[in-house]
Amino acid sequence: MTGTSPRVTPERPGPTPIEDYAAVGDAHSIALVSRAGSVDWLCLPWLDSPAFFAALLGNPENGRWRLAAVAGRDDADDDGERGPRADGRRGGEGRGGPDARVTASRRYRGDSFVLETTWTTPTGTARVIDAMPLANDRSDLIRRVEGLTGTVTFEEEWVVRFGYGRTKPWVHRDHATDGTTVIRAVAGPDSLTLAGDRLPRGREGRHEGRFEVTAGEVVDHVLTWTKSWEPVPCRPDVDLELRQTEHLWSDWARATSYEGPYRETVVRSLLTLRLLTQEPTGGIAAAATTSLPEEIGGERNWDYRFSWLRDAALTLEALVDVGYRDEADEWRQWLLRAAAGDPENLQIMYRLDGARDLPERTLDHLTGYAGSRPVRIGNGAVDQHQNDVLGEVMLALDLARRCDLPADDDAWALQRVLVNHMTARWRTPDHGIWEIRGPLRHFTHSKVMCWAAVDCAVRAVEDFGCDGPLETWRRVREEIRSDVLRHGYDPELNSFVQYYGARTTDASLLQLVQVGFLPPDDPRIVGTVARVREELADGPWVRRYRTETGVDGLGGGEHPFLACCFWLVDALARIGDVDTATRHMDELVGAVNDLGLLAEEYDPVNRRYTGNYPQAFSHLTLVRAAHALSAACASPTPVGAHAPLSVPGRRPGGAGQA
Repeated sequence: MTGTSPRVTPERPGPTPIEDYAAVGDAHSIALVSRAGSVDWLCLPWLDSPAFFAALLGNPENGRWRLAAVAGRDDADDDGERGPRADGRRGGEGRGGPDARVTASRRYRGDSFVLETTWTTPTGTARVIDAMPLANDRSDLIRRVEGLTGTVTFEEEWVVRFGYGRTKPWVHRDHATDGTTVIRAVAGPDSLTLAGDRLPRGREGRHEGRFEVTAGEVVDHVLTWTKSWEPVPCRPDVDLELRQTEHLWSDWARATSYEGPYRETVVRSLLTLRLLTQEPTGGIAAAATTSLPEEIGGERNWDYRFSWLRDAALTLEALVDVGYRDEADEWRQWLLRAAAGDPENLQIMYRLDGARDLPERTLDHLTGYAGSRPVRIGNGAVDQHQNDVLGEVMLALDLARRCDLPADDDAWALQRVLVNHMTARWRTPDHGIWEIRGPLRHFTHSKVMCWAAVDCAVRAVEDFGCDGPLETWRRVREEIRSDVLRHGYDPELNSFVQYYGARTTDASLLQLVQVGFLPPDDPRIVGTVARVREELADGPWVRRYRTETGVDGLGGGEHPFLACCFWLVDALARIGDVDTATRHMDELVGAVNDLGLLAEEYDPVNRRYTGNYPQAFSHLTLVRAAHALSAACASPTPVGAHAPLSVPGRRPGGAGQA
């Protein structure tokens, strides 16, 4: 959404709701800015680097940068610095919390990630502009304050803690290369420099201050990361950086070919996928954060700042669907680099630069978001065996090929090796799409995605003349298909099941119609969609699976998984139930926050986000659901498998129907 949000009183008691955070980024990293004007999460120089502001997962002492309007300067010192009140409260805060006379509204500037927050106080209005420049090769966060009417007083609090909020750096005043005074924080190899027109003053490990802006006045602050041994950086040209950054984002958004329903929400989702794509590597992050809980107070807290092949491949498909070819080529090259050396040892995830090392550990010094522990960095699922991943990769590369992406011999050579490896191991159990930390099982979804991988290889030979053992692949494709229909489908339930021998279903089975395993009007597909709705859904809100069965080896529960909610819309559209799909989509889009951002899960009872944020999986499935719904509205018959939404040549059912 790009419209202005409703005016609210910022800083409610308790942890900031996840949906109250805005994201700004530069294709290297992402900062989360609360509605109350606090940067509570920022890793530099890369998204998977250690955080310098980690209040999101702890408290203000773990680092934050707050810049917010207050009601007035009744408690300011003569020099403009904030002084303590007699009752110990900070200025602008009443006995019940923040002063209700101060309100804030926010929006992104057009189709960009330049954030505007407009503050209204009893004495005037002012605007804060937050952005991370795209056009330079630095790591900057700009915070500009513009006076609009009257006089507005701002409070600033700058608390820097290196190493995910653990380490207090050496902080001192210094001089940049242009001679201006700056504040510099140094610890080990890292340095943060704060340059600005009115710098806060240091006091007991933090920097605090107050300043006023009048109508027409501009006050700039710029935070810059550098190596600690490099020269102290000077402040960039803020006017130029803001102008170029807004222009670059808007130019990218204009390139989309999507003109269907929910366009504003779809474009913001596409922009978010681009925000999560690292330059110059092409790696696509699953989310901007670590350890935001799936259940408040629970243990399902994971680090998503890495590139899952599955999520990245699905993101690629969503982008290619609406005209973005360069991103497809960037990711294909990233994949070739990541898999280089020994493609048979392909991991399910990598660092954004393609590195393989992601050891998981806990950060016990952080209390966790809303007390949800442990806080994890790294991800132990990196060593899991997940058969479905190759299917998603092959589908993405197949779509890129059908959309006339230039041929790449190395890419096809990689695919041949991977598919041949898959033909030898598809019968083995795995951890499944949900990275189950319980026993290995024969997950039905994983088997179907193995089928999809081989199906893509067969069609590459048949339709494009690629070199490969066609008859062998055809035989294996039919073997997998027969095995799934024999063991993964329960005639009594009239539904495919979560794993062989199970009596429960799984929302991932909604993907069967997307990949063309069976035609959309096949009774087994229609029955599976109905079973998922009965067992896992409450209206549009869909859970991944029944956690109470203990299948995942974890305690606690979770909320509806937004990707599954959009999969249901997608599946309903493909099987021809457009009316229900539209009703569900309307309700889901209505739950998107005021800035158009989505987390991993949604709690419809308390109307709040849970899980990591912003989340690529949620946004890419929104895009594909909107696309499927658009295609279904334009088609007199069920649309079936994914590729006809974009390109010709997809044949639902592969080698024939059973």
